[in-house]
Amino acid sequence: MKKIVLPGLLAGVLMLIASMLLSKIYNFVLPGLALEYENPALFRPWSDPIMSLYFLYPFILGVILAFIWDKTKDLIKDKKIVKRALKFAFYYWLVSSIPGMFITYSSFVVSLPMVISWSVSGFIQAFVAAIVLAKFNR
Repeated sequence: MKKIVLPGLLAGVLMLIASMLLSKIYNFVLPGLALEYENPALFRPWSDPIMSLYFLYPFILGVILAFIWDKTKDLIKDKKIVKRALKFAFYYWLVSSIPGMFITYSSFVVSLPMVISWSVSGFIQAFVAAIVLAKFNR
C-alpha cells in the first residue's frame, strides 16, 4: 500500500503542476486553444462546481499508474531511472493516449492542435509520474 498510495499521490501533484505549466505554454504558443476551452457546447465553465473534480484526475491517475508500475516494473530491464520511466510512459501513452485521442478527434468537435496538445501532455505527465514511481518504487 505504501508503495502505491504515497508515490501515486506525489506523482499526482507533479502531474498537476506539469499540466498547469504545459497549459501556459500551449496558450502562449497556440492562443486559439484558450478560445476552444471557452466553448460552452463542449466544456463546463470553471464556475460550475463539478469542474473542481478536474483537479482530482492527476491524483487518481497517479495512484493507478503506481499500481501498474508496481505490477510491471520488472518487465522494464533498464538500470537507469530515466530510461525506465521513459519506456513505461511510452507504453502507457501508446495504449491509452493514442486510441483515446484518435476517438476524441473523430467524434468531438475539437481542433487537431487541441488533440495533439492533449496527447503530448499525456505523454509528459506519464513521464513525470514514471520518474517518481521509478525513484520511489524500484
